[in-house]
Amino acid sequence: MVYSKLIPLCVFMLIAFSGLAQITYPDANFPGDTPRLFAQGILTDGLSNRDFTISPQGDEIFFTLQQPRFITSTILHIQKKNGKWSKPEIAPFSGRYRDLEASFSPDGQTIYFSSDRPLNDTIAKKDFDIWRVKRDKAGNWGQPENLGPEVNSAKSEYYPSIAKSGNLYFTVEADYGKGSEDIVICKPKATGYTKPESLPEDVNTKYDEFNAFIDPDEQFIMFSCYGRADDLGHGDLYISHKDKLGNWLPAKHLPAPINSTALDYCPYVTTDKKYLIFTSNRINSQLNNGQTKTYRQLQALLNGPGNGWDDIYWIKFNEAW
Repeated sequence: MVYSKLIPLCVFMLIAFSGLAQITYPDANFPGDTPRLFAQGILTDGLSNRDFTISPQGDEIFFTLQQPRFITSTILHIQKKNGKWSKPEIAPFSGRYRDLEASFSPDGQTIYFSSDRPLNDTIAKKDFDIWRVKRDKAGNWGQPENLGPEVNSAKSEYYPSIAKSGNLYFTVEADYGKGSEDIVICKPKATGYTKPESLPEDVNTKYDEFNAFIDPDEQFIMFSCYGRADDLGHGDLYISHKDKLGNWLPAKHLPAPINSTALDYCPYVTTDKKYLIFTSNRINSQLNNGQTKTYRQLQALLNGPGNGWDDIYWIKFNEAW
């Protein structure tokens, strides 16, 4: 009898210590094979909300709230305490400058993000750089630091994504010989990073590739591109896998209804590979369904998700993509 009681306890301990405990999200309406709004009323509320990252422990989420014309851009976060998710608040390191696209490191101790904040009080910035902020021993976020001229240039850098190896992937506006925007990699070294290297033609083309999410094990990369022949509208999501030799395979266009005639971007795949979370400015079909609406109905539609501003969606992730 004592032995039989120990079995469930051992199983529970194995799950807890192996990191396999299930992550809970601020949305209990889990998606299937069709995208649905994520955490409606919390992260998706009719304002221009975009990009997403969640801590490996599943207790903190960061996303960006923007003015649609990019006049303001602020990183927000929500935290899970005592099993309940908080309401959005401005991230401790954001709120003064245009900040966006926070991304957790695989160990959850560092946030990388893009910002136009000045390097110091006397040097103003007109472009965006990659910055990072680390947790201190008390678990609080410290002061952001710029990744320096090895990573950042006189043009803008966006959407950092970090692998377990420490390799840093991001978007650059600088000319690397392919398109006006490329996805690059910087590898860690003893002091900082190597210079950016543009990913090969299986990922980057003469068109604009941007906002890449790297699988922590670097077995696939998901990104957006505008201008390819199979683009359904204003920018679609693509995925490239690595072969057995570690080479990137030609990128595949993700099917509808993941991609739409709107801009679909800012991909993020959860650590358990269960869900793809992404941003889209697709329109609520009720807005243009040909039916007469009252003023209150129209007002509600224009103030809600699907009004043409950015919204956050999620869908079941498919390993076969």
